[in-house]
Amino acid sequence: MKRIVQEFIKASVIGVIVFIVFGIIRYFNGSSFLGSRPLVETLLYNEIYSVVLYGGNAVLIYYLKKKYKNELYKGKHLLKGIFGGVLITITSIFILRFVNSVFVYGKSAEAFIKDENLSYYYGSFIVSMIIIAVFYSIFYYKHKQETKVKEQKIIAGTASAKFDALKNQLDPHFLFNSLNVLTSLIEENPSAATKFTTALSKVYRYVLEQKNKDLVTVAEELKFARLYMSLIEMRFEDSIVFTLPEKISNPEAKVVPLSLQLLLENAVKHNQVMPSKKLYISIEEHEGTLVIVNNIQTKQVLRESTGVGLKNIRERYELLTNRPVQITNDSKQFSVAIPMLTKETMTMNTQDTFISEKKYSLAKEQVEKLKGFYIHFGIYLLFVPVFIWLNYISNAGFPWAIFPIGGWGFGVLSHAAETFDFNPFFGKNWEERKIKELMEKDKE
Repeated sequence: MKRIVQEFIKASVIGVIVFIVFGIIRYFNGSSFLGSRPLVETLLYNEIYSVVLYGGNAVLIYYLKKKYKNELYKGKHLLKGIFGGVLITITSIFILRFVNSVFVYGKSAEAFIKDENLSYYYGSFIVSMIIIAVFYSIFYYKHKQETKVKEQKIIAGTASAKFDALKNQLDPHFLFNSLNVLTSLIEENPSAATKFTTALSKVYRYVLEQKNKDLVTVAEELKFARLYMSLIEMRFEDSIVFTLPEKISNPEAKVVPLSLQLLLENAVKHNQVMPSKKLYISIEEHEGTLVIVNNIQTKQVLRESTGVGLKNIRERYELLTNRPVQITNDSKQFSVAIPMLTKETMTMNTQDTFISEKKYSLAKEQVEKLKGFYIHFGIYLLFVPVFIWLNYISNAGFPWAIFPIGGWGFGVLSHAAETFDFNPFFGKNWEERKIKELMEKDKE
């Protein structure tokens, strides 16, 4: 209901503006400002026409916007809107004229049809086209603002979102299982419980420390892997045999944080671990990669794997390097080789690079906008003298050319404002401040 009232007010305002404009045209053509009817009657008719034409076109445009959404501004859908608007306009004008002539003035339907002339539709048709243009301009402006907000969100959040979503995936079951182990140790071996608690706190401290890092050194990750596996070994006692390389050729090489933890966690999660079937897990260095290997002894009752862990690792490395994560499964052993990254092997597609690439994309888009605006402005300048010449040869007593020139000029100004990110009504930085405000609100 609120929307209907708002649209009715808009239609009424447009009606008043049209009333004043046509009155001025009549006045400069030597006719009465009000025409042949009294003020109230003229204004009433004008408002009825405006509300009906506005309402009909509003329903059409809202329908098309809902159906095609952001695709509305593409050529074929835009043409549907224009032709639909023309059809609604002509039909509405015909119905309004029929009701006025037949039901208000008592004219017969046959006489009305016989006396109808195409010239009766010119004024109302122009008004309707103005309404359609206003509608599309408003919706296009809103669409552009929404697009800008989305672009800003992409620049500000996509890179960090990609990394944050791919980090720190300690299985919650790990914490629950660790607490169960701790509970039993407190009663059986308080000294071991103390060591276990200390190790557990260090594990979660490491997770928090790596939260905002894209890469860590191999030495740091191996140290964490040793700490993480010490907890796992305390849980399974002698059922796991875990080995680490004594020396790494380049301890300062980089890996993505928590990648080893995910792979070690998967090895324990998907295999039987018992004294009679020991699980052997090793980390080795091979041709610039860290290879995590475990023997396969699949659990008899195993929930279906989602593959999230391995997918996580692959995607994290795809953001940083062209070197792939290699996975091998020969039914006896399962191994995953993750690249140890150096400056030479990294594409450095980190957050800063991602943002730089996005800025380049936006700059390229801006160049396309500039080109489109200059073409539009050039065509406008060519047509201005054409309108003036047509006005001159028409021998009209009123300079009607100012309306197409002014209307088109307003469109050029709007195009310029959009191209150069200038808003004369809300100030130079209004859009930027509004975007930030909406982004902050979206976080709440």
